[in-house]
Amino acid sequence: MYDRILFPTDGSKGVDRATDHAIDAADRYDATLHVIYVVDSDIVNAYSGDEFVSGAEGAEETLEDTGEEALAAVAEQADAAGVDVVTHMVHGAPHEEILRYIDEEEIDLTVMGSKTRPGDYRRMLGSVTERVSRQSTAPVSIVKTTVRT
Repeated sequence: MYDRILFPTDGSKGVDRATDHAIDAADRYDATLHVIYVVDSDIVNAYSGDEFVSGAEGAEETLEDTGEEALAAVAEQADAAGVDVVTHMVHGAPHEEILRYIDEEEIDLTVMGSKTRPGDYRRMLGSVTERVSRQSTAPVSIVKTTVRT
């Protein structure tokens, strides 16, 4: 039923349930688990007038380090479960890069975590998970995290 399962991760607290769900689904369907981390270009760059100005010094390197750690942690857990895993780090707007990856890699199922956020935050900034679930060409399984932010 599913040959390619995508698990986007941001390495934050509370993703354990979503990680477990993604690995279990990949194991259950004998699928390859694709794990992606998106270095958010909006954090790295800030718009100022007519030009882009580099974000806080070292922001990109810090996000890349966080991404490497997050990808390695999921890959290690997947390997321990006997699941084939592929990891990718990309730069851009998270929901756009995830949707692009779904289409380019012909992903059959995406598993995403969702944090409980205050209504004002969600109304102002939206949610990567919400955007992906609404626009994806493939099914999206949303796993609620246990951590409130």
